[in-house]
Amino acid sequence: MRKWGFLLLFLAIVFGIIYYLTFGYYSEGKRGGFVNKLSNKGYLFKTYEGELRTGGLYEGDGTMNSTEWAFSVSGKNKEAIENLDLAIKNGSRVSLTYEEKFFTLPWNGETKYFVTKVEVLENRGGNFPPVQAPVPAPAPTQVDTTEIL
Repeated sequence: MRKWGFLLLFLAIVFGIIYYLTFGYYSEGKRGGFVNKLSNKGYLFKTYEGELRTGGLYEGDGTMNSTEWAFSVSGKNKEAIENLDLAIKNGSRVSLTYEEKFFTLPWNGETKYFVTKVEVLENRGGNFPPVQAPVPAPAPTQVDTTEIL
């Protein structure tokens, strides 16, 4: 009877560790930038995979320093997906809250970075101003030339 007790305790510990490594996360944080891409990928487990353009100008010489950061979003997180779509359409800057997983697992996406919340930031005339309809030019006026001759 003692063997079964130790065996059950050992199995419970092993399953607890596997559960934690599968569904737990190593760290969490935030990143900001512009969303370049968002696609729905996967053969069996569909997740949304995206890229965030972060960076800006170097302080000294004024050259552009832009980096791409790949992330994954669960297909069940509809609010985050809608906010990412809106940010792509408007060219708005976003703030992404993410969890860094221990491993890349098929149901967590292709990356270790799993986005849980998306906040679309106010566009203050940044890189992509909103598109406005052109103002029509006024019609030319006709001048009576008969009096001049």
